[in-house]
Amino acid sequence: MVNHIEVAYTPTKSSSAQSNLPHTIQQPTGLLKDPCDWHHYSTVNALFLTISCCIIIIGLQPLGILTVLEENITNVTEFILVGFPTTFWLQILLFILFLGTCLLVLVENLVIILTVLTNVSLHKPMYYFLGATSFLEIWYITVTVPKMLAGFLLHPNAISFLSCMTQFYFFPSLAYTECVLLAAMAYDHYVAICQPPHYPVIMTIDFCIQLTATSSWICGFSIAVIKVYFISCVTFCGNNVLNHFFCDVSPILKLACKNISMAEMVDFILAIVILVFHFLAAVLSYGFIISTVLHIPSASGQQKAFSTCGSHLTVVIIFYMAVIFVYVQPRAIASFNSNKPISAIYVVFTPMLNPIIYCLRNQKAKSAIRKTLSSGWIKS
Repeated sequence: MVNHIEVAYTPTKSSSAQSNLPHTIQQPTGLLKDPCDWHHYSTVNALFLTISCCIIIIGLQPLGILTVLEENITNVTEFILVGFPTTFWLQILLFILFLGTCLLVLVENLVIILTVLTNVSLHKPMYYFLGATSFLEIWYITVTVPKMLAGFLLHPNAISFLSCMTQFYFFPSLAYTECVLLAAMAYDHYVAICQPPHYPVIMTIDFCIQLTATSSWICGFSIAVIKVYFISCVTFCGNNVLNHFFCDVSPILKLACKNISMAEMVDFILAIVILVFHFLAAVLSYGFIISTVLHIPSASGQQKAFSTCGSHLTVVIIFYMAVIFVYVQPRAIASFNSNKPISAIYVVFTPMLNPIIYCLRNQKAKSAIRKTLSSGWIKS
């Protein structure tokens, strides 16, 4: 994965004379007429989405979001999470399994973050995105898993209304953030493979910070406010048993008896704007990548190019397959028993597999991780 990007930085003998001329990489052509356009587009796009969200939220405040929350609290003060109902000993085994997986996710992602921070050779855009992804995986675990683990030991596993809405806010925020981050990583691979001479000019650290901090995190957490607002507007009519192990949109709406249509429509629109838009961006990026790779004459060159983006493409496929299976279903499906195992895989096991997938074929990353593990950072 790294070798191809490093080749993009290193000029060949035939082009060594040209590499000394600044204008060879400062005047991109084709799809990238001006590298600054991408920077301006990312910043303006992020600011537009953020300002739009703030305007909508301010416009909705006169409707009385606090009043809605208070009215719902008077009707439903807490929810009961069903979790995974089974025998006592099997629940103990599941508790041990998920606890061990959670600890493994925390350790491996912290090691990756520490490795990227402490190794100067990894201070490159691709590893910057890898560290940002590891940070995101830690958030996934801390938002959902603690309450799920409590459900294996506590019966009933109750969660207050405000705590449920808080958990529901953070989970889609992280999902939206991951969508934007996956699209940004796909664009990074596109530039590395399709526009290698311009990669150092376009994918600067400042631009990577704009893609992650501004475009992904700020937009993801801002847009989720709208979703939580409309979900909190629905009326619950006594039933407070959630057939899930955390507060998610489908089981929450299933308990509602009034004001459901508006919440469903807003949820659908936001899913189209965030999920579909960035999924299409990733698909277009890989479309250009595949077209470029197929024009490489040598088989070894094609294999090296595919190895550059193969791990990320695997993560994208796993992420969207889980999202489509869990959320893109007819409303007539009443049972969430089949969705809970898939959600568990997406929430717990995918954060465990992603670092392995990213680093499995990356020799530079694996050697850096071994160096980090053998240093005093871990021993101390």
